Amino acid sequence: MTKQTPLPPLKFSTRIVSSLEEIGQPAWDALLALQTDANPFLSFAFLHALHETGCASDKSGWQPQYVTLWNNTTEPQLMAALPLYVKFHSYGEYVFDWAWADAYQRSGLEYYPKLLSAIPFTPVTGGRLLARDASSAAALIDVLKILRVDTQTSSTHILYPPAEQAEALHAAGFLLRSGVQFHWLNPGYLDFDAFLDTLERKKRKNIRAERRKVAEAGVTFRHVRGVNATDADWVFFNRCYRHTYAAHHSTPYLNLAFFQRIAATMPQNILLIVAEREGRPIASSLLIHTETTLYGRYWGALEDVPCLHFETAYYQPLEFCIAQKIGCFEGGAQGEHKMARGFLPQKTWSAHWLAHPDFANAVANFLERENDGIEAYMDELSDRNPFKTEG
Repeated sequence: MTKQTPLPPLKFSTRIVSSLEEIGQPAWDALLALQTDANPFLSFAFLHALHETGCASDKSGWQPQYVTLWNNTTEPQLMAALPLYVKFHSYGEYVFDWAWADAYQRSGLEYYPKLLSAIPFTPVTGGRLLARDASSAAALIDVLKILRVDTQTSSTHILYPPAEQAEALHAAGFLLRSGVQFHWLNPGYLDFDAFLDTLERKKRKNIRAERRKVAEAGVTFRHVRGVNATDADWVFFNRCYRHTYAAHHSTPYLNLAFFQRIAATMPQNILLIVAEREGRPIASSLLIHTETTLYGRYWGALEDVPCLHFETAYYQPLEFCIAQKIGCFEGGAQGEHKMARGFLPQKTWSAHWLAHPDFANAVANFLERENDGIEAYMDELSDRNPFKTEG
């Protein structure tokens, strides 16, 4: 059910919606097209698939409560929006606040539910304050201030906003937390060997040895664009995906219905890499891409082959980036081991507001120390740059 509340300034009204259908794909994607920091994970197709297939829904502990601002005209126009969820746990976020929740519980306080602005199960930086102009972006932050009082939740969290949005949230009273991911950058390599030639000798030698092990095991690869992927490809990928979670004694967040939904609604953004041996598929990885960025998402294997993960999830995607002249490959959350394969550290951000003043102060002190540690860690990583230095 849609809830409407007047929002100052009066030229805006706010609606809290529980389904993207209440907004409509044309209005959502028109707003997204105006953003400089959008990506496919913010699209109507991706988000709606998560909700409609039950992956991010009330039953899974992700209750959609999207904030939308509309101008007060005879034909209301969507001026701003914020992907927002009422969360009843902290799974699938990749910015870990389990210790905060535990501290609340030990003090006899309820940490859940909390408010969370994020793309479910997707640690990718991108716009969270989606707005047509500065005034509607500022009004969107005002709504957050109202919501954190009206909902009486313990806290509000915005994960992986771009740096400028993180600063705007900080100015509005949010605490900032930094993190590190590893991205591969393509200055225009002619081929994979040209990339390898930029690395230190030991790193170059190790990568060639890893790739040789996979080739000598008789493994070959197919790059399947989304528009060409068959239902059999998706059924096989889902088997690999679920098998890998089971091997780690975990429960997968996504399901076959979700994969089939995005296959139908956003095939232009999808790449499947399928590993085969003796004519049988044995592993697969799923990647999302635009003309400028490739995003590594999920992988899985049904057979154990040395170095198969590196080849399927890193080296084959790098070959794709070079061939398609894609400038950046974001390999996913964490993963210091990626540095040895040419990925460099990049800082990420999240913004947090806690209602309880004592806990807010404690978390602020913790984040100050943690952020200092991140700065030291970034300095340490820069000393371990895998690329050859001048001279």
